[in-house]
Amino acid sequence: MTFLDKTSREHQKISQRTSLGIRLHAWLGSAAVIGGLLAGLAGAHPAAADDKVTLMVGGLEKQIYLPAMLAQQLGYFKEQGLDVELVSEPAGVDAENELLAGAVQGVVGFYDHTVDLQGKGKYVESIVQFSQAPGEVELVSSKQADTIKSAADLKGKTLGVTGLGSSTNFITQYLCVKAGLKLGEFTSLPVGAGNTFIAAMQQGQIDAGMTTEPTISRLLKTGEAKVLIDMRTVEGTRQALGGTYPAASLYMQTSWVEAHKDDTQKLANAFVKTLRFIASHSAADIAAKMPKDYYVGDQEAYVKALDAGKAMFTDNGVMPADGPQTVLTVLKTFKKELQDKEIDLSKTYTTAFVDVAAKQVGTAQ
Repeated sequence: MTFLDKTSREHQKISQRTSLGIRLHAWLGSAAVIGGLLAGLAGAHPAAADDKVTLMVGGLEKQIYLPAMLAQQLGYFKEQGLDVELVSEPAGVDAENELLAGAVQGVVGFYDHTVDLQGKGKYVESIVQFSQAPGEVELVSSKQADTIKSAADLKGKTLGVTGLGSSTNFITQYLCVKAGLKLGEFTSLPVGAGNTFIAAMQQGQIDAGMTTEPTISRLLKTGEAKVLIDMRTVEGTRQALGGTYPAASLYMQTSWVEAHKDDTQKLANAFVKTLRFIASHSAADIAAKMPKDYYVGDQEAYVKALDAGKAMFTDNGVMPADGPQTVLTVLKTFKKELQDKEIDLSKTYTTAFVDVAAKQVGTAQ
């Protein structure tokens, strides 16, 4: 069995276990609610519990999604009276599927999924916009660095992405098409992130691939990869994608938001406060709040990468004005199903909750 077979099967097992666990949790939660109602009818008066919300994150250890765990570590969810469970799923497309299935209430993932899903008749919206740059890098294996100098040189190559239908896949396809390649002239291979991505590059399963910190720094430090396209900054993103590209966000189904405005507001409050913390503290201070295993054995490299990429985060959770149109332009470049449809970008995000949060949270930390 090849590495890719093992990786694919392992990802499938993890996804199935995660999905099953979440669905079981949701079923047990429903049973508990019913039990509570019956107890109430019988005259019992159970104590009020914190509101329970499950958020699936497209890779908890990724620095681009750092606000999710940081909010938990800082106690900001509990401060809002929320009981938030964070569940990690390496590929954003799988997190998206869990949201649509109703297994989770929200996703910490890329905003571009909201645009893509509207093209399929599904309405989800970004509630808090974490970042204005993807924080992604197209890395080239050092073995291929002499022949791959630009995206045009990716013709005939196998390119690593977290998952098919993921944001890394979206951006990879755009960069290749923009460089003059056709979709069939390169191969996107799902290899996840972190150790699985690194192993795929080490073993020659991929020639290049798109990933985030801390995976980027780990491969650069060993000399096993080189940077081809860098989208860790707003400037680099504009150069690669033609504009500001809103990426990491909290997105939720519009129907859930409308039915749970209080909980949505509490989440917005917690995340806006977290973004303010990021903006007002050093990378070392922020890293000190994170679980130690996120450093992957190299705290210095983790802090250095965070210091270099911290500017990707917004300080208020507001959608960048030119962001949605840039995302739509990027997706329409290679997604035929979007090219003949009218997408209402105003329905892919809202600033209503972060506007209120800005007043409630204030400027003090």
